[in-house]
Amino acid sequence: MLNSKKPLPDLLDRGIDDLFPNTNTDDPNQNLCKRLDQLLILKKSLRVKLGIDPTGTDIHLGHSILFRKLRAFQDAGHKAILIIGDFTARIGDPTGKSKTRIQLSEEEIAANSKTYLEQLGMGRSPENSLLDFSTPGRLEIHSNSEWLSKLNLSQVIDLMSNSTVGQMLAKEDFGNRYASGTPISMHEFLYPLLQGYDSVAVESDLELGGTDQKFNVAMGRDLQRAFNQTPQFGMLLPILLGIDGSQKMSKSLGNTVALSEDPLSMYSKLEKVPDDIVNDYLNLLTNIDMNNLPSNPRELQKLMAKEVTASIHGLRAAESAQSDAQKLILGNKESIQDVPEVSMSNLVFPLKAFYLVSAIGLSPTSSEARRQIKGGAIRIDGEKITDANLEFSNKKMLLGKIIQVGKKNFRRLSN
Repeated sequence: MLNSKKPLPDLLDRGIDDLFPNTNTDDPNQNLCKRLDQLLILKKSLRVKLGIDPTGTDIHLGHSILFRKLRAFQDAGHKAILIIGDFTARIGDPTGKSKTRIQLSEEEIAANSKTYLEQLGMGRSPENSLLDFSTPGRLEIHSNSEWLSKLNLSQVIDLMSNSTVGQMLAKEDFGNRYASGTPISMHEFLYPLLQGYDSVAVESDLELGGTDQKFNVAMGRDLQRAFNQTPQFGMLLPILLGIDGSQKMSKSLGNTVALSEDPLSMYSKLEKVPDDIVNDYLNLLTNIDMNNLPSNPRELQKLMAKEVTASIHGLRAAESAQSDAQKLILGNKESIQDVPEVSMSNLVFPLKAFYLVSAIGLSPTSSEARRQIKGGAIRIDGEKITDANLEFSNKKMLLGKIIQVGKKNFRRLSN
């Protein structure tokens, strides 16, 4: 990855798509390895910035690539600077968007922020979380409203003077919208500037981002220069393809694996990932040695599913999920322990099959549940049901049974 003869440690270099600046010189401001050497002599650590806008409720495996890299820097002795973009979330990152984003309320942002931190492992031991929240000196958490809400109009104007309309339109998303006549609101131009100012506020040495974030990360470097700071390095990581293997992982596309999913659901989704992206998942979502992988594609899928599930839930839970997934395939439900339960306490009997599937959350709507049943995607205790109007007269008919949607989602029905 690096031009320097001395490479980064493996856990830092793995999976990097781009690093800038990255010149083969002895200048610690142009060569990250030389910066690391310099800091070692000074007994200092890098301040590694990662900003997240809490615009949703779930963190999925695609997001986790950046947090895993941030954790690698923590484990290497550096300080993670996690910025919760509660202020910038009110604008919304225009990257990848073909129209102006809907602005969120402060209440929505606060609720999402709490959920994000919980999913990253706040309150848990470092061994069972994506980030190390407990080792002293390894993590700072900031909300960017701490400094952005205090900027007055004069300061905002000064900030805007560091960029031009031409620079903004050079950003692909803005350029495409301008060319197609799609409106661009003035406040959207502020987003890269405000995110860049975050780097100034926390005196970032290195910023992590996806490959679609290069413009924003570079803006941070420009603003640090304007504020007489040493410009940060930018480290960009790939965008993960979803479990469909064709488009980037996105909740709106329904091809995600959320960190909040139970081990069995997570494993069951992952072991169906297309063969041609299994290696990418192993490289970006695990620390496994890529030089010693099984040659059999099916065994490689299962290994990846177990390793990724273990990275979120621990090895024991992953091994149990792997075992339970196999038992479900074989129809041996009695010995399955870890299928997540769903209560039928709010259901009113008699009820029909399509309503059951929808009511317990395995299908977003009743009409979609009907479609799934007619398509043969629903099984109860391994037996396919095809009649959407199949009626269950009482709770006892379903108690303890496992309802399965496709090959990925399972629930045990309980009181």
